[in-house]
Amino acid sequence: MSVCLQLDVGNSSAKWRLMNGGRVTGRGRYVAADDASRRELLACTGQLDQIWVSSVAGETAETELRALLAQAWPVTPWFARTQSETCGLRNSYRDPGRMGVDRWLAMLGARARRAGRLCVVDAGSALTIDLVDAGGQHEGGYIIPGPQLMERALLLDTDRVRFDEQVGYDLTPGTSTAEAVRHGIALAQAGAVSLALERVAGEIPALLVCGGAGETLLQLLDHCGEYAPDLVFEGLEVMAAARC
Repeated sequence: MSVCLQLDVGNSSAKWRLMNGGRVTGRGRYVAADDASRRELLACTGQLDQIWVSSVAGETAETELRALLAQAWPVTPWFARTQSETCGLRNSYRDPGRMGVDRWLAMLGARARRAGRLCVVDAGSALTIDLVDAGGQHEGGYIIPGPQLMERALLLDTDRVRFDEQVGYDLTPGTSTAEAVRHGIALAQAGAVSLALERVAGEIPALLVCGGAGETLLQLLDHCGEYAPDLVFEGLEVMAAARC
């Protein structure tokens, strides 16, 4: 059975999962500056046949990742790249390479799960919203700062917005600065997805959500969609199969 290490590399960290014969046998998170996470990644398996990578990091980070992986396994990693068309999914960008490969793979993964028109949301460092019609045409999308980026912008650029309380995300009006900030961010995130869905003409898309903040976002949206945390990995598998 083939053993495959799959990585979803962001700008600050990477998620990974180990597949053995089509089953997930390991998971983790890798941060370049964290020795423990590096040791965990390199010790995840002795035998490895393939390495597949989705990366939105720069060339330097990808070169460093290749060198790191080579310490443990004599396997050349395959890096997925956004294309103009993959398995019937057609890109709307004039320059397809300008679209983050994580968005592209999430849409591929969503189409493998569901037929029909789709709204694919990745709730991570950024909130991305992409619409795909039933025939596989990407209709366009949105990129919005995620919750942490929104909060950081407020704290950096305003002198009086400060708080120490641990407050969750909710849609009720806040009665303290902490609540006003966190609930305002929740309103912005959930509101963006709701408005994107409201503005579409014709068939209402099925909503699929991934990303670290995805479960919270779906709670704010009254669970009107499906949480699929491995969409990027699932799209990676679709694209890898298509190149064989």
